[in-house]
Formats: sequence, structure tokens, C-alpha cells
Amino acid sequence: MIHPSAIIDPSAIIADDVKIGPFTVIGPKVEIGAGCEIMSHVVINGPTRIGKNNRIFQFASIGEEPQDKKFYGEDTWLEIGDNNLIRESVTINRGTVGGGGITRIGSNNWIMAYVHIAHDCIVGNDNIFANNASLAGHVLIDDYVILGGFTLVSQFNYLGSHSFSAMGSVISRNIPPYVLVSGHMAKPVGVNVEGLRRRQFTDNQIRNIRQAYKYLYRSGLRLEEAEQKLHSIQQESSELEILFSFLAKQEGGIIR
Repeated sequence: MIHPSAIIDPSAIIADDVKIGPFTVIGPKVEIGAGCEIMSHVVINGPTRIGKNNRIFQFASIGEEPQDKKFYGEDTWLEIGDNNLIRESVTINRGTVGGGGITRIGSNNWIMAYVHIAHDCIVGNDNIFANNASLAGHVLIDDYVILGGFTLVSQFNYLGSHSFSAMGSVISRNIPPYVLVSGHMAKPVGVNVEGLRRRQFTDNQIRNIRQAYKYLYRSGLRLEEAEQKLHSIQQESSELEILFSFLAKQEGGIIR
């Protein structure tokens, strides 16, 4: 299943059923789990650990050194979970010592062509990054986030679960769960209702999320005051727990 023109470092650990296409290069300290398919002309450098059933398309660069002037060749890591689709010319860099030493991608993500994921990013599960979306270093992304094509996320930002960016958005602040943003610079424009319906959120849950959005963005309240208002609907709305968790973890303020 490995094309004879592929170059595989002897120290790489590759499951027996992995398919590797022509002219692909697998470097040292790389582990690739069962069921993976690596197309032609892919370069994977380590230390990198890739889980099961991932498909990586041609010309992707996975686990390369971070683009950080403070990097001096340390053994930092890239970890990729299971069942991810990584399309053509995607670039994913390893972490840096100063950023925790690891870049981590979860499972079931759909990463389209020319996406860049920089050093020390932590990406959850079930996300969709459309063509040419780019994450600068140290970006944290939870689950079920959709980035429209050509979205740019600046460093140290945090995007909550079920958030959505329109095409060409430039994101320079943290985005709470469920919020839809658009523009350069990106501004909140509503709740990601369509995405929530696709994920089987009930009408009552969506109603509570919309009420939370109004407190955050339409009431004229300061963030601390809006959070107090949110507690009035928390007891009947378990879906707001991830919003409170996000607000507790985020640093530097949310997009407003």
C-alpha cells in the first residue's frame, strides 16, 4: 500500500494498512494510525502523531517547524486525532516551547484546501474550515465551529462552539459560542441558527440562545452586567453552560 517512490524514514511508525501515495515524504518521529490514506506529494515531519482513518490530500505539509523566530529546533509536537479530512496544500505546524509545546487537532474535522493552522493552535472536533482560512499562533477553537473561506484569525483568540464566520472575516477578538460574525474587522451579526437546527437544537433551546445573545449584544449592558442577566435563564437552559464556561476561560474580551 506504500508507493515505491515514497520516502519513509526508518524510525516512522506506520500501521500496516496505511496507504501512502507516490513522492510522499514521511520523516522521523512520525506515527500514523490505522486506516489512514496519505495521497501523493505530502510531506509529514515529526514529532507528529496522527490517529486513525485520516485522509490527507496532495501537497499538504504536516508537522513542519513552527513559523516563529523564537523556535530553535526543540522537539515540539503535532497531534492529530481520528477521521479528519485534510485537503490539498493544507499546512499545519508543530508547537513551540513557549506555547506549551504542542499543536493539537481533534477528530472529525473537515479542513479544506490551503488552510493554514499555525503553531500552538488547539482545535476541537467536528469543525469545518473552508478554503484559505488561516489561524495564527495560539488560537483555541472548540467544537462545531465553521470558518468561511479566507477567514483570518489573529493570534491568541478563542472561538467558542457552534460559532460561525462569514467568508472573508478578519477576527481579532474572542467569539462566544453560537455567535455568527462577519466583516473586516469582524462584528457579531446574530446567532448561528441554521447550524444549530442542523445539529438538532430544539426551538426552545434556540430561543434561550437568542435571548442570551440579546443580553450580550443588544441590551447596551457592559459584559459583567450582561453575564448577570444570563444567569436568569441559565437554570432552564443547559445549552448555556458552554457559554458560561467560555466566558470564564476567555481572556482579553469578546467581540462586540
